[in-house]
Amino acid sequence: MLKLYSFGPGANSLKPLLTLYEKGLEFEGIRLNPAKFEHHSDWFKAINPRGQVPALVDGDRVITESTVICEYLEDKYPTEVKLRPDDLADRAEMRVWTKWVDEYFCWCVSTIGWHRGVSHMAKALSDEEFEEHLKKIPIPEQQVKWRRAREGFPQDLLDEEMRKIAVSVRRLDDHLREHEWLGGGMYTLADICNFAIANGMQHGFADLVNEADTPGLVRWIAQINQRPAVQRMFAEVPMERLGPPKE
Repeated sequence: MLKLYSFGPGANSLKPLLTLYEKGLEFEGIRLNPAKFEHHSDWFKAINPRGQVPALVDGDRVITESTVICEYLEDKYPTEVKLRPDDLADRAEMRVWTKWVDEYFCWCVSTIGWHRGVSHMAKALSDEEFEEHLKKIPIPEQQVKWRRAREGFPQDLLDEEMRKIAVSVRRLDDHLREHEWLGGGMYTLADICNFAIANGMQHGFADLVNEADTPGLVRWIAQINQRPAVQRMFAEVPMERLGPPKE
């Protein structure tokens, strides 16, 4: 049986989770606890040496990188539910959107997410605990990001990432005002991968994503949330909370 190692249904973990649910594929979900840094543990790094989720195990093969996992599932396990257009030009359009979310949209939202959520985890550690934890992180760039989360992201960086978020939501809304879906005239992996980042922005970035300013984007987010597979996923896979502790 397929095994998916992931966090809860948000950001990059949501992409293959929702792909599995949409396709109705049986799988064993193994949820790692980011608050306990399980993705940096030796047992998980034996599965993915980069210490990152999600990771899909299919027999004796391990597939990593969230969008690549989605494409792999569509290639390896064809189902009645198709998440990729047959027309090659439409498929290329879909991949323009998945490439964009991976290389641009995801990163600016991620930085603000780390500033708002992961920073509380990093600051809760003692200096000794933090330095010991850094040694377990295999990717140098991630070590830098953890240190910034602990020390505080520079304000000019946060301002630039918010500018990029504004550009991103405008691009999505401009397209979705004129089209029901992102690519190929159908619900595809482009929608799943961008929804993974955009879902909830109407709450976390309400000044940018709202019915008055981005009606196409808000409609699209709501439309995807109404899909049965999406509702099942959120009902069955809880989302962890990484923000500051409640008083």
